[in-house]
Amino acid sequence: MQSPTTVFKCLADDTRLRTMLLIAEEGELCVCELTCALDESQPKISRHLSQLRNCGLLEDRRQGQWVYYRLHPALPEWVVEIIQTTLNANRHWLDADHKRLEQMGDRPERAAVCC
Repeated sequence: MQSPTTVFKCLADDTRLRTMLLIAEEGELCVCELTCALDESQPKISRHLSQLRNCGLLEDRRQGQWVYYRLHPALPEWVVEIIQTTLNANRHWLDADHKRLEQMGDRPERAAVCC
């Protein structure tokens, strides 16, 4: 179970918070989609995803060589509400991230191109 201190420490980084908000909005994203959307290196994104997974905020699934991330299905409701409230109040903050993600094309093409 996540304590408030753990959750807020995990979300206190710009990259991790943007990652969580994008995943919350999109439902599921692979590492390459996040690398493109956040305009960061793959090692940096992977390191932050690992931290979010270790905090219990994300769950991953493997599909072949790709790894997809989504919000952990066992997140307490208060954590989901914080993420959703933050997303709803700050969608403009993710505009550039969304633009880069959209430039990748639709999901099947992204999977073929990026991963």
